[in-house]
Parts: sequence; structure tokens; C-alpha cells
Amino acid sequence: MVTDRLSADSPAWDRLPIAVFAKAPQAGTVKTRLIPALGAAGAARLARRLALNAVRLAARFAPQRVTLWCAPDAQHRFFRALHARSTVAIRNQIGADLGARMAHAFADRPGPLLLIGTDCPALCMEHLIAAKVALRNGNDAVFIPADDGGYVLVGLHRAQPRLFEDIAWGSRHVMAQTRERLRETGLRWSEPLTLWDVDEPADLQRLAKLNGSSA
Repeated sequence: MVTDRLSADSPAWDRLPIAVFAKAPQAGTVKTRLIPALGAAGAARLARRLALNAVRLAARFAPQRVTLWCAPDAQHRFFRALHARSTVAIRNQIGADLGARMAHAFADRPGPLLLIGTDCPALCMEHLIAAKVALRNGNDAVFIPADDGGYVLVGLHRAQPRLFEDIAWGSRHVMAQTRERLRETGLRWSEPLTLWDVDEPADLQRLAKLNGSSA
């Protein structure tokens, strides 16, 4: 069992890497719950914009230490173009479900790692720094829950595959079930705040307000 931990004053914390999980922005296969409001092409355009925003944020937080995990694979032209014009590394998501794919990403890189999705435009640098501080201060894990019952960020001091097993992905029970796994495994964790995803048509109003406030 791996027990080594970075000390709070280790310079490695200044090089904390971040992983971004994204789906290819292909009409009809992404943001499907938004199709009634935006149409298939409009939903895909929004997914593309959200993915770009997430990657830009990650690159500001961890320059040259961003890995973009791509679904269904890294061969989609969007991912290849993004890789060609940036220092972002691209990888294929591997696993039968979201949990297996996240567990694989954490196992791929030893040591502390943050992982975010692309559905939370409210996520900002302040939140990423808070997550890093939570890990640096001794927590085994850090989560930023979403108000729909999932989460928008997970950070781990080291890989913890049990956290991603037997979870009802896509349901409102994800974070509650994850807390059960955290208690079962005896891990110490932090939840600095709760944010929101853009998944349903009603979320578009919050997105419009957010865009207006940052215009």
C-alpha cells in the first residue's frame, strides 16, 4: 500500500497537474437534454464552448500540466485541433463507465491530481486553488459538489479506485454515494463549496446571467 504523501511545504504543490474530462462536441451525442431548447447543433456548439473554457481555465491553473481525457476518443477533429495549438496532452478515456474512466485517469499519474469536467462554467481559478489547498492541508480527497447531486471537481492525493465503484452515474445520488465510499474507506475529505452544471434547459438562464456578469 502506498503511504508516501507530499508535505504541505513541498514545491511539488506548485506543479499540481489537472485532468479535464470532455466529450467530443458532436451534434446529437452531446448535451442531449439541451437539444429541445437549443437544437442538436446548438447543443454541440455550447458543449464546444464549455470544453474550451474548461481547458483554458486548467491551462491557467497548471501551465503545461494539463491532460485532456477525450470521449469517445482523442481522434475527433476538435481534440486534435486543440492539441495542435496548445500544450495540452490528449488521452483516450478508458473504462466501461464514468467511474472506471476517472479511476484510470488517477491511476495513470501517481501523486496528487485534480480532475474536472466541462459542464460547470462557474468554476474559476479561486475554486481550483481552494481544492489544491484542501489537499495540501492533509485531506485525502477534495470534491466540489454540484447542486444536482453530482460533482464538478474531484482531487485526490493518490489514486482511490474504490471511490468510483458502484455509483449511479448520471443520477442525483452520485455525491451522496461517493460520501458513503469515503466513509467506508476512512478517507479524510473536504467540500469547499457547491456549484452548478449546465445540463437542463433551466440551467441556460443561469449561464446567460453568468455570461452577462463577466461580459
